[in-house]
Formats: sequence, C-alpha cells, structure tokens
Amino acid sequence: MNNIGPLLADIVEEAAAVILPLWRGEFAMSHKSDESPVTEADHRAEAVILARLRAAFPDIPIIAEEDAAAYGTPSQIGPRFFLVDPLDGTKAFVRGDDHFTVNIGLVQDGVPVAGAVAAPVQGRTWFTTDAGAARRMFGPGVGVAVRVRPRPADGGTALVSHTLKPEQGEALKAQYGFGRTQAMDSSIKLCLIAEGSADLYPRHGPTMEWDIAAGHAVLAAAGGRVEQVDGAPFLYGKADLGFRNGWFVARGG
Repeated sequence: MNNIGPLLADIVEEAAAVILPLWRGEFAMSHKSDESPVTEADHRAEAVILARLRAAFPDIPIIAEEDAAAYGTPSQIGPRFFLVDPLDGTKAFVRGDDHFTVNIGLVQDGVPVAGAVAAPVQGRTWFTTDAGAARRMFGPGVGVAVRVRPRPADGGTALVSHTLKPEQGEALKAQYGFGRTQAMDSSIKLCLIAEGSADLYPRHGPTMEWDIAAGHAVLAAAGGRVEQVDGAPFLYGKADLGFRNGWFVARGG
C-alpha cells in the first residue's frame, strides 16, 4: 500500500482535468456552515476521486472534505484510511489565482505513508514512490525524483498564507529564523519544500487533516518532516476532534 503513489497521481490528475475548465470561468458557488466557500469544482473533483478510490480500494475508509461538510465526520476511524481534499485553496480558485491543489493521502497508524498532490494550472503532480518522492507533468510517467535541500545559511525561505498579518510574520521569523517569506495558498507549499524550492512552512492557525496529509506524505518521502511546534510527531486520525489539526511546522533539510 505504501507504493500506490503513482496510482494516486493518476487519480488527482483526473480530478484536476475536471476542475481546470471551470477556473476563471462561470461556476456555481455556495458557502458551508463555517462560511468558507465551496464550488461546483470542489464537488465534481470529489465525485471523481471517491469513485476511483472506492473501485480500487473498497475496504479502506475515506474521509473527504465535502462529504464531511455535508454529513459530518465519523466518531472513530481505523488504523488505515484515505484523506481527500478535492480542491485545497478554494478561495484562491475563486479569486482566479493559480495556487490550488487536488490532494489524496493514505494514513496508516496515524502517519501519512502515501500521497499525491496535483496543481491543475501548472500541470504538475508531486507523489510518493517506492524510492522516495517524485514530480511529473500531467500524464503517465515516473517523473523526476525530488528531495529537500539543506537549509540555506541565511535561514532560507518560509512559505506562508496570504492571510498572515505582518506582525504575525515578524513573530514567526523571530521564532524560526528564516530569511524571507513567500505568500501562497494550499498544500503546494509542502510540495515546494519537498522539491527543494523552499525551506519552511510554519502554520500557527487552523487546518484540517485532509488539507495537508497528501503533502505531508510527499514531504516526508522527500526527506522533510512535519511536526508539532514543540517538535512532537504530527499524527492523523483525530476523530475525536473532527479531524482538526493543531499548529505545526513543515521543514525541509
């Protein structure tokens, strides 16, 4: 099961093909109970992913964002399950920005062990392999291996949310010692660290498990890590918390 990354890559690319025609076009949009936006693209992509995963892995439970929004999350979960975010960065998608992703992660005993993340506009997919992590342009193929880079002497680049306030950014810089920041949305931040294009992603704010599980799997396979702010392991399957995450920091080399 740890070697299913290429298949997951195929699935997220299929979902991306459903999303992309709607980007910067006309699409139906509504708001969930937490006032976050949900679009026709979210629903279409999730339908594709759920159908493919259920056909390939009928015995593995799936926790998917839009299904969870509509019907709630289970009160308990077994040791192995999928986490699906069909369109991470919906706000960016609605704005017409290009940093949104399609995500599937497989969790085993609290740890993401396989995953794939597609960036529809860039036409790129990052995914786990039996040898580590890889990136490819959309389409069949093994892609090229990716690896985190050593932390630069100047502290490197931290990827942060567009909503981060300047004073929050300064506090994070003082805590983590990075040299500069780049703002963007979605789990693509984890993938850019995995491929050695950035070094750090401190998240002192709310996320859900499906937001980052796939990117976490890719980053770990590329030699990086995601951990709690105090350095403790960052684990998944928090059904008692509705699959909500605490603060974390993703690191490269």
